[in-house]
Amino acid sequence: MSRTALCILCAGLASQAFAETPNVATDIAPVHSLVARVMDGVGEPSLIIPPGASPHNHAMRPSEARALQSADVVFWVGEELTPWMTKPLGALSENARSVVLLDVDGTVLYEFRDVAEDAHHEDHEDHADHDDHDDHADDHDDHDDHADDHDDHGDDHDDHADGHDDHADDHDGHAHDHDGVDPHAWLDPENARVWVNEIAETLAAADPENAQTYRDNAQAANAELTELQEQIAADLADKHTDRFITFHDAYQYFEKRFGLETSGSVSLGDASSPGPARLAALRDKVIEDEITCAFAEPQYDTRLVETAIEGSGATIYEIDPMGVAFDPGVTQYSDMLRALAGSYQRCSSGS
Repeated sequence: MSRTALCILCAGLASQAFAETPNVATDIAPVHSLVARVMDGVGEPSLIIPPGASPHNHAMRPSEARALQSADVVFWVGEELTPWMTKPLGALSENARSVVLLDVDGTVLYEFRDVAEDAHHEDHEDHADHDDHDDHADDHDDHDDHADDHDDHGDDHDDHADGHDDHADDHDGHAHDHDGVDPHAWLDPENARVWVNEIAETLAAADPENAQTYRDNAQAANAELTELQEQIAADLADKHTDRFITFHDAYQYFEKRFGLETSGSVSLGDASSPGPARLAALRDKVIEDEITCAFAEPQYDTRLVETAIEGSGATIYEIDPMGVAFDPGVTQYSDMLRALAGSYQRCSSGS
């Protein structure tokens, strides 16, 4: 081979290497879908946590670990959702980029809550306001002050309010605090819009040759998400007065975005297991609020939900914050949100 031909070949190989898209990894399927939408026509991201697996304590398979370790860019919700990912992410190459989506500017964030416990505090405060209970109210001044100081951290208080009955919220052998930021932020489509812009800019910096494609895809994704949000808002416009309970409290981002109101949850979070005291209190709440439907999730046994609605006549429907019924890919996120809205509609109509 001549020197000229060899130089041409070397230049071609160098150009090909430069043109390779970055290796991109994501944590959960909804995030994978948003990244796939931005990368559409350029490449495909790897999904580390398969649909149906618990993001809180997933044990990576070798192929997933390799995909994560070889990533040039990783998009993940944050350690609030996947605390175990912090260590392997620390072993990425020094040139790799890790993007915590909860930290992206403009993301709407909410603290963990416990609707049932919040209602308990409100009832207690109303009770303390009566003049003929001054002595009783005085006995609870310290308690009221404590509750006021922790309005945004109802779940911390919940750990103590039940008198430690049977360690009602012990977590299957795991310590998992229910304070701080609720990580289920992907269920608000406004956050998805913020995130696709960050995803596009991060990928544009890592892969300048395809920067315009990433930005064009993000712009198109924003328009699609706006249309989706408007459609869901219209579908749920007359559902604001309906009450329900869920298996675990993962849905406040969706509920607050679309004006829905829950009466409580069986578990405080994915990693928690409710005790007898919590289930008994929730049964009382179901009857008090005349709840007609409860939401179970495909990843979990329905027996706890059945126990919570026992004797109420409420119907169990399925709801899923991860969209496990849909194949990972470009449309998975929008399919998941439509399915969520459809579950609330079926709950409301009793169909």
